[in-house]
Amino acid sequence: MYNMAEKFRKRYRIESVRLKGWDYSRCGAYFITICTRDMENYFGSIEDGNMVLSDVGKIANREWFKTPDIRSDMNLTLGEFIVMPNHVHGIIIIGENRYNSRTGTGRDAMHCVSTRADANVGRFGPQSKNIASIIRGYKSAVTIHSRKIKSDFAWQARYYDHIIRDEKTFRKISCYIRNNPSKYAGT
Repeated sequence: MYNMAEKFRKRYRIESVRLKGWDYSRCGAYFITICTRDMENYFGSIEDGNMVLSDVGKIANREWFKTPDIRSDMNLTLGEFIVMPNHVHGIIIIGENRYNSRTGTGRDAMHCVSTRADANVGRFGPQSKNIASIIRGYKSAVTIHSRKIKSDFAWQARYYDHIIRDEKTFRKISCYIRNNPSKYAGT
């Protein structure tokens, strides 16, 4: 019997860039980068080393800072954040909450390193109350509001994340985000 899924299994499937075995609902700090489709400069421009937001950029900025209030049950804290001409960088910290307390350690976000080894880790399951759901909600809100101004606005399909595992890395990434406009060499 011909199996279409088998034929295309390794040929067209794009592997996830997420860390295998990591539960993205766990308490921890996450460095997030989200780009616009085709790296289109929807969000504004850099002038004299400073980011000047367009109306769409103002929406991207506003919606990011709504995140903890919209998802108050997830115990979120926001670290550094910047809207750039064609992408955003931000740090999201997930604290212990009722959705991750079964796996939580009670330690602060910098020291919540996954030690789970149960059978469900790494398997595809409901994507709610985790980093993916936060990013999906943010991208959706920005898209809905931005298309009222710029009808062709779109995000790149994926996003980049990095799990921040120690205070030194947290400080380094925070500095990178703060200084990004002055070092930007974009299109």
